[in-house]
Amino acid sequence: MDSEDEFDMQDAAAESAEDDFYSGGEEDGFDSDDADVADYEFIDNDSDDSDDLISHRHQQNYTVLSEEDIRQRQDDDVMRIATVLSISKFAASILLRYYNWSVSKVHDEWFADEEKVRKAVGLLEERVVPFPDGREMTCGICFETYPSDRLLAAACGHPFCNSCWAGYISTAINDGPGCLMLRCPDPSCNAAIGQDMINLLTSNEDSEKHSRYFIRSYIEDNRKTKWCPAPGCDYAVDFIVGSGSYDVTCRCAYSFCWNCTEEAHRPVDCGTVAKWILKNSAESENMNWILANSKPCPKCKRPIEKNQGCMHITCTPPCKFEFCWLCLGAWSDHGERTGGFYACNRYETAKQEGVYDEAEKRREMAKNSLERYTHYYERWATNQSSRQKALADLQQMQNVHLEKLSDIQCQPESQLKFIIEAWLQIVECRRVLKWTYAYGYYLPEHEHAKRMFFEYVQGEAESGLERLHQCAEKELQTYLNAEGPSKDFNEFRTKLAGLTSVTRNYFENLVRALENGLSDVDSHGTCSSRTASSKSLGGGSSRARAGRGKGSTSRSSGPSRIIDDPGHWSCEHCTFANIKPATICAMCQQRR
Repeated sequence: MDSEDEFDMQDAAAESAEDDFYSGGEEDGFDSDDADVADYEFIDNDSDDSDDLISHRHQQNYTVLSEEDIRQRQDDDVMRIATVLSISKFAASILLRYYNWSVSKVHDEWFADEEKVRKAVGLLEERVVPFPDGREMTCGICFETYPSDRLLAAACGHPFCNSCWAGYISTAINDGPGCLMLRCPDPSCNAAIGQDMINLLTSNEDSEKHSRYFIRSYIEDNRKTKWCPAPGCDYAVDFIVGSGSYDVTCRCAYSFCWNCTEEAHRPVDCGTVAKWILKNSAESENMNWILANSKPCPKCKRPIEKNQGCMHITCTPPCKFEFCWLCLGAWSDHGERTGGFYACNRYETAKQEGVYDEAEKRREMAKNSLERYTHYYERWATNQSSRQKALADLQQMQNVHLEKLSDIQCQPESQLKFIIEAWLQIVECRRVLKWTYAYGYYLPEHEHAKRMFFEYVQGEAESGLERLHQCAEKELQTYLNAEGPSKDFNEFRTKLAGLTSVTRNYFENLVRALENGLSDVDSHGTCSSRTASSKSLGGGSSRARAGRGKGSTSRSSGPSRIIDDPGHWSCEHCTFANIKPATICAMCQQRR
């Protein structure tokens, strides 16, 4: 297939190295909302630079909320309802809780039929039972007689003693979040119990627990908000539904998919992620391994793995049946006439006659399935490990090395942010590359053109990422170990910034192509003219990569694209867009 136009990396290289991380520039014809990906911050929230890194995301379609933010929003909604409907704040909170904290829903239902809403929610305007003052009354729970000042009632007027009320409310709180919709203890009454009564009758511990339930309900009952799934994280995310990418990044630096709450997984959809995670943890692969690498004992049917060269197998006690590994026949029937200890003429004869074809075919299919799964899983897990290492290196760079490099090279840390940008890009690309292996595993076998194209672009992505990773990890060490300012540090800056820009744009467009299901690859293995003329996957050298997919072929260099930007020149060898003052290509190191 003609992939040269599809994977011209020079389009991406023309982007400035100062572009925002994974931004999805408009000149490539992409919607910036869909280009949202995870940023990773290890900088203290109190530092001046943290806001700068968080602001990398253009038109961010979500807001990360702290507990203070949640309380503020909750109080604002309660006050808004209380003011508009002229009711108490306690009644407003009961209304909002009943309608899952939807202010608009409360307004619509209340003004449509106030009486119906009051009845459903339990906000009574008048007492059901009169509550006379100055005389003794009987508690409806313990049936003891108390003076009226030791009895309390909700809006309905049913009297209960203080100790029974306290026990009733405390038990409800300890039973879980159901206490938020607490009703009068009288079985026939639907009157709601307000926060004021709960605060009056409960201990500090129970009151605090109820308050936590109340806060959590604001997030858990609202379809637009979710808690960050990272262990120990107390932040929530308010998401604009239908605004593009589901990938969000919490302030704790954990990135996840808002739709399924698994870790961020673009370009793979949530259904594929669920299948992949289930496959990684399910017993099905164990059974495949057993089927592929063992045979059942002909007598007791227990699976046996052959761990020595001889074909003479003895089952474990209490069975102890001796049989031939090849034909599964009793060993007593074997000897020199059947081929000896390392062969079985009976098996070969039976195989030629088709006796063992079905069983062998099943075993062969299990082996192939297991090998295929292992191939993708190993690479998925390896990229995950590399990503974790890159995250640790990023933290080390921000906390230790950046200050050291600033002192050695006599440059302010603000001018070394290109290194942080490179590491952020590496972390993000490792995540994307990891999930491309899950994508490839579930790519239909019969779609040969798409599979070949996918393996090619995946190989190019790996190659480009390895160049960036090596530059940020290995080449940077030279300048970290230097005793003084290096003359060629600015050339290193240009190279690393260029590689970051190229890799960012290539992976960004790779994600889009995979999310679209490689729809521009037709059944004949060619790409549509629309895609060929577009900058679909910008970025890349023309050098063949040894680790490409089986169906890919090496490609020759196409003609260099003429760059109209007067601030850059295009390398004749790799088409990389270099800044005008540079005399050596930052990508291939060839002279101008």
